[in-house]
Amino acid sequence: MQVQWLLKKFEELTPYQLYAILQLRNEVFVVEQNCVFQDADDRDQSSYHLMGFHNNKLVAYTRLVPPGRMYEQVSIGRVVTSPSVRRSGAGKELIKQSIDAVYNLFGVQPIKIGAQLYLKHFYGSFGFEQVSDVYLEDGIEHIYMIKP
Repeated sequence: MQVQWLLKKFEELTPYQLYAILQLRNEVFVVEQNCVFQDADDRDQSSYHLMGFHNNKLVAYTRLVPPGRMYEQVSIGRVVTSPSVRRSGAGKELIKQSIDAVYNLFGVQPIKIGAQLYLKHFYGSFGFEQVSDVYLEDGIEHIYMIKP
């Protein structure tokens, strides 16, 4: 599957790109995961947005949050792939692209994530290590992980 990757600061996003991001995040986080939460958390404006498009449709996305804005470390968050591309390798490529983007933007440094517990081994395959006990976020088990 051919994915075109695009990285933009918030103010560079077109209205259509922003709409596609919010639509994908809502489709997965709110509807699919049946999780009511405040997605618009005032961190989008200071973040970078990595978008993966297939046939002009947003199918993969992460938010790259600068250090000090969410955690002391830079963070990769709002990691999401469209159900239409699951099991295609798009998720693995999304994480690879996100790590590369973080290193290009902020230099090679630790990256902290709040990961859903069931994805511990997935993130572990990229060098992330569990650094917290399990905690509940919006009714879903999570752990903090850091890629040193």
